[in-house]
Amino acid sequence: MAGRIITVAQQKGGSGKTTLAVNLAVCLHARGHSVALVDTDPQGSMGRWFMERMERKGEDEALDFSTSSAWGASYESEKLRKRFDFVIIDTPPKIDSDLRPALRVADLVVVPVATSHVDLWATEGVLDLARRERAKVLVVLNRTRPGTRLSVEVAEKAAELGADVAATQVSNRVAYAESLGQGLGAIERPKGPAQAEMAALTDEILARMG
Repeated sequence: MAGRIITVAQQKGGSGKTTLAVNLAVCLHARGHSVALVDTDPQGSMGRWFMERMERKGEDEALDFSTSSAWGASYESEKLRKRFDFVIIDTPPKIDSDLRPALRVADLVVVPVATSHVDLWATEGVLDLARRERAKVLVVLNRTRPGTRLSVEVAEKAAELGADVAATQVSNRVAYAESLGQGLGAIERPKGPAQAEMAALTDEILARMG
């Protein structure tokens, strides 16, 4: 069976796209799935993470990395899905026609939204483009401060935009930044709340994809 493609997209920088993408990859890998990462963001943060991981853990046939131009993402991911259970595409923080191939090919588009109204406004462009490509979308509230009124407001407004919003919220935790710099996922660090969050989000994403 061909692997499934998850595209992580957001118009605004600083939404935590790469952090979410690599943590999802590590969670899926830990559950026995093979995962290919495709970085279409010229900033190359995902590539830096992967190199750190290689140095720390060595090569792993079940976790691969490649780069692609944004317009070439569909070709690259279609090729990889023949060999891997999941392909996760990290995209640049912009919305233009180049992003369309990565949305078109996705079985699910994950849209991280940091909890601010500015981030929420930026999400409208991604949702509009995804709708045109008839892509299934899941908005994930990221870098939240649990229990704040702003988190609740942003969740409500995201739902009003017609998007499915994940029940799992990813909090603003040091563990995510630290693990990223070490080439790890949060679930590979000493046990803490970040592990439970990522496990719950992975469950939710798998359920959405059937």
